[in-house]
Amino acid sequence: MNASDLFVKCLENEGVTHIFGVPGEENANFMMSLENSSIQFILTRHEQGAAFMADVYGRLTGKPGVCLATLGPGATNLVTGVADGNMDRAPMVVITGQADSKRQHKESHQNMDVVAMFKPITKWATPILHADNIPEIVRKAFKIATTEKPGACHIELAEDIAASPSLDQPLKPCTVRRPVADDHIINEAWELICSAKRPVILAGNGTIRTRASKQLRKLADSTGIGVISTFMGKGCVDRHANYALFTVGLQSKDVVACAIDAADVVITLGYDMVEYHPRLWNKDRNKEIVHLDFLPAEVDAHYHASVEVVGDLAHSLWMLNQRVMREPIDFHTNQHATIREEMMRDFATHKNDDTKGLIRPQKAIWDVRQALGSCDILLSDVGAHKMWIARYYQCDEPNTCLISNGFCSMGFALPGAIAAKMIYPERRVMAICGDAGFMMNVQEIETARRIGANIVVMIWEDKEYGLITWKQQNQFGKHTDLSFNNPDFVKLAESFDCLGLRVENSCDLAPALEEAFSADRPCVLTIPIDYRENALLTQRLGEIACPI
Repeated sequence: MNASDLFVKCLENEGVTHIFGVPGEENANFMMSLENSSIQFILTRHEQGAAFMADVYGRLTGKPGVCLATLGPGATNLVTGVADGNMDRAPMVVITGQADSKRQHKESHQNMDVVAMFKPITKWATPILHADNIPEIVRKAFKIATTEKPGACHIELAEDIAASPSLDQPLKPCTVRRPVADDHIINEAWELICSAKRPVILAGNGTIRTRASKQLRKLADSTGIGVISTFMGKGCVDRHANYALFTVGLQSKDVVACAIDAADVVITLGYDMVEYHPRLWNKDRNKEIVHLDFLPAEVDAHYHASVEVVGDLAHSLWMLNQRVMREPIDFHTNQHATIREEMMRDFATHKNDDTKGLIRPQKAIWDVRQALGSCDILLSDVGAHKMWIARYYQCDEPNTCLISNGFCSMGFALPGAIAAKMIYPERRVMAICGDAGFMMNVQEIETARRIGANIVVMIWEDKEYGLITWKQQNQFGKHTDLSFNNPDFVKLAESFDCLGLRVENSCDLAPALEEAFSADRPCVLTIPIDYRENALLTQRLGEIACPI
């Protein structure tokens, strides 16, 4: 067999079932080898869409999503999606072609140092220099991609090496047990927690991986410690639980942040500073912090942990739960109950809106939450709508609301929703996009229709870059010209042989959502959004007085 055959066998050996991408001439041997394999190639309309699909595949399955592109412009088109997956802790393996090795040392067609380009945005990037190295390189890439904290790995395969012969065989994957924390350090953490009067848990994206959510729920159930999640930690606890204090992450002061303000001990779980910087919640650097994560804490003046519990997060929480069983402790606080009540009233404020012409963000999210079941999946693109989803859309289960909040890439939600629907065809899957973010990867609507991924894409139309408008207005009292025009989204959807709907009356949104999810094809549902609410929300958050 040739090297490309061996490469594909190694991918099969790793359990790869799908590869997303756009091939080129330099991938020809690889594509021929793939044609004879069990792996399904999902042809996308842009390499960025392929990368976002692999990103979401990795986040939802815990197995590396795989994407492919050719050299040169194909590889550069992958970059944003790969960087997004890497910073959002999604396991990915990225494959690119390359020019014949006999011309890589000189100026030649589409030739550039692709590996050097990928190194800053991956955990590991390497070229294949000899066919017999493929089994080691593939095994290493998958191992590194899934090792905590997960991320992207890049493999480059030049066209002449892909065609070269090899008699080697794949390496058998083996399970690597994550190290666990020592009893001594768990005891230190437990003693500090027991000494607290008002502890609170800040749960990051690590809590929705590797069984940690189950152990977190047990800990909160038995101790009553309130749990606040970051945007990417949504669903780590059930929104209906008395200890669920919903989501933090807006730059302005929010009611939920009052629980952190009042806390004497903050227990962080699987928390990444990239999600919500500690200077926003530990401004005075006076919080006792118990850090539980797979890796040691980042060094930061506002995040100087008193105790660091480093090891498998689920196991660390299990060890704490063993101590709770031996030494019961209850931290139920009136303040946490008041925060929950206030937030729940806020969530429901506009649920019965019957406005016409513009629909409030709160109403849109209320109706979406009613339309989606506990295991259905919502993906948020990046824009002003992300802020509303982060605050108002709460979850029952992990990985049921996916938000790009590390790299914050526009264009993420539509292709990501396609991957989510492929993984869970029985679930309702929705992407909410701004009109700007939707147009960044609109071409993947064709991919969704072609492969039968019947997703619903809701567009919040305001005809401008709304989040930038919001932030400039807050900072300067005015904003630059950020407006643009849109196509007729209904006709655009229909031109892709998809269902196009437009709803302008609030009372019509709920039935339109049911029509969209009942369709036998993808649906694009557009609503004119009332972003006058942005300034009103900023004003309300600025006037918050924390409950005692």
